[in-house]
Amino acid sequence: MMTPKRNLTIGIGFAVLLIGLGLVHQRLEQIALAQNRPGVQAPRFEVDPLWPKPLPNHWVLGQAIGIWVDAQDNVWIIHRGSDTLNNNERGLELKSGDCCAGAPPVLVFDKAGNLIRSWGGPGAGYDWPDNNHGIFVDHFGSVWIGGNGPGDSHIVKFTQDGKFLAQYGKPNARLSGKDAQGNPTFTRNSHDTANFGRVAEVVVEPKANEAYLADGYFNKRVAVLDAATGKMKRYWGAYGSKPDDSVDTGPYDPAAPPAKQFRNPVHCADVSNDGFVYVCDRVNDRLQVFRTDGTFVKETFLAKNTKLSGSVWDVAFSRDPQQRYLYIPDGINNRIYILQRDTLELLTSFGDGGRQPGQFYGVHSIAVDSQGNVYTTETWEGKRLQKFVNRGVGPVRTLHQGTVWPNTGTR
Repeated sequence: MMTPKRNLTIGIGFAVLLIGLGLVHQRLEQIALAQNRPGVQAPRFEVDPLWPKPLPNHWVLGQAIGIWVDAQDNVWIIHRGSDTLNNNERGLELKSGDCCAGAPPVLVFDKAGNLIRSWGGPGAGYDWPDNNHGIFVDHFGSVWIGGNGPGDSHIVKFTQDGKFLAQYGKPNARLSGKDAQGNPTFTRNSHDTANFGRVAEVVVEPKANEAYLADGYFNKRVAVLDAATGKMKRYWGAYGSKPDDSVDTGPYDPAAPPAKQFRNPVHCADVSNDGFVYVCDRVNDRLQVFRTDGTFVKETFLAKNTKLSGSVWDVAFSRDPQQRYLYIPDGINNRIYILQRDTLELLTSFGDGGRQPGQFYGVHSIAVDSQGNVYTTETWEGKRLQKFVNRGVGPVRTLHQGTVWPNTGTR
């Protein structure tokens, strides 16, 4: 018969053995993960679950479909408010309850997450888009907004306080008649130099003061304007060729040769400091790179078997002088890809589907502040703005990190 002391000794020894085996297993797992990506380093992030602060006035977000960080690190977003809320989300508006109401379309947050400005919507002297989409603050402080509603063939520009500055293009320029049910019909024209075709996003390159339009949801091109006058200077399609609206690309097939035309939507067109244009061909699951004159340089595919709304939704650059990394949100697989910019190599990704902080439902747009922190917005039922804190560059231990909760050590 064993004595209590002997039992205790055996128990302690067994516990020590289990702990030792656990530590060995953990170390072997870490080594295996590191060996999966030997020598690879990438920026690391953790979600800030307390940013931004709650909105005032019982306001809530609708589909959040644009984001930008200005020179003062203020975070600008645009969303669709009440038009994309269910009736049980806007009881205050409908006078059926004390909560809630759709916030104004344009919201601005400071570094601490405080709401510091709000405005937007229809007004005198301009045509607010039927379905606003994308927001950008240029080097003069002007705010550019696109739209992808059926009749949105124009873009608008405002001051930071919401005063109207300019409108380029006119609404319903693509209107062609009505169908048998009396609904309006529209015709593409990717060669129109005065109007557009449902612009997803506008960015302004400051050196030449040129506005690059992802034009977009109806047309199949990148269009470049003089940002001061709105006059179109050039445009191009996939691979730098002329866009051809007569080509029916049909549903995306991952096994087929790469499409020679953009599919709708052309969802982003952003310019790096060294003069390359990065274009999101969303449904084709690809990012194409051009020179600013439209010369095709190269392309890469991400999650190439992704169907539905595709995998390449937006692009943002890291804030180091060389802009070494690209950040690309994927609203179907609900993650953020991190790529080496010069090679377009996929280094790692973070995020997962879900409704908790650090997870996504339709992650749509992305922006980066001067400290390298990343901000995202979500469309569909996601209706959210999130911040991911930059924790510096470190070794990559896994291709897909999942939810980057603070202090998890899961990178």
